[in-house]
Amino acid sequence: MRHQVPASGSLESTLASLLTQASRRTRKQMLAAGRVLVNGVVIRRATTRLAAGDVVEIGARGTRPDLPTGLALVYEDAQMIVVDKPAGLLTIATAKERERTVYAHLMSYTRARRPPARVFIVHRLDREASGLVAFACSPVAKQALQAQFAEHTVDRTYLAIVEGCPEATAGTIRSRLIEEGPGRVRETRDAQQGRAAVTRWRIRDRGVRHTLLEVQIDTGRRNQIRVQLAGVGHPIAGDHLYGAKTDPLRRLGLHAHVLGIDHPQTGERLRFVSPPPASFRSRLD
Repeated sequence: MRHQVPASGSLESTLASLLTQASRRTRKQMLAAGRVLVNGVVIRRATTRLAAGDVVEIGARGTRPDLPTGLALVYEDAQMIVVDKPAGLLTIATAKERERTVYAHLMSYTRARRPPARVFIVHRLDREASGLVAFACSPVAKQALQAQFAEHTVDRTYLAIVEGCPEATAGTIRSRLIEEGPGRVRETRDAQQGRAAVTRWRIRDRGVRHTLLEVQIDTGRRNQIRVQLAGVGHPIAGDHLYGAKTDPLRRLGLHAHVLGIDHPQTGERLRFVSPPPASFRSRLD
């Protein structure tokens, strides 16, 4: 079914008028399954505002390439995409790997839009970490989103399984970080070196040998959480680069849990949550 919207309104009201025999639950399921497109873009939020002239298409799931197992589409519109990345998948290409990346998969996905589109890098997430990553769908959206990261207005909350148990229940780490080469960062408290980094943490759960922390970063330096937690004697489990001795998850114990960001076009505050992997609690010992 293809319908051109005659007047502004919500997607929810448009679907209700087009699918009079379908229950509200059925319409929600169709949205969740990616069966509703607006101007060629899969939309999953019933509250999305429509303008006169927008084209709504309803039917079977589109023919766009499927994303690989483990890479989940959390949000999509004409301006931005948010995905939930599995551990082990690169965000962007390296000299050794160019195809198996979130960016490459999303480029294939957006090229199949009508009209074709592309994605732009906004920020990154370590290969061995999991969780939420945002991408822009235009140069203008990229600039708007990256400006928020530069101004530290993005809410980024992580979950980390660390070795040992901090004596305090919460704390703030302030230091400066220096990049010493590809993939290697070290910490300094010399005010004349590096770039300032601030990490706030609190205990969510305790085990015998490991602790689950909720971590928020005021700055976004490369490897910030990994370096600073190791610097206070509690490296992230599985992070052998920064001194971890254990690997209970068989991966880096870091998950991007919450992402709060303003929409690059409307300014609406969006908040996305990725539940912690089941292993984060089952392996907390």
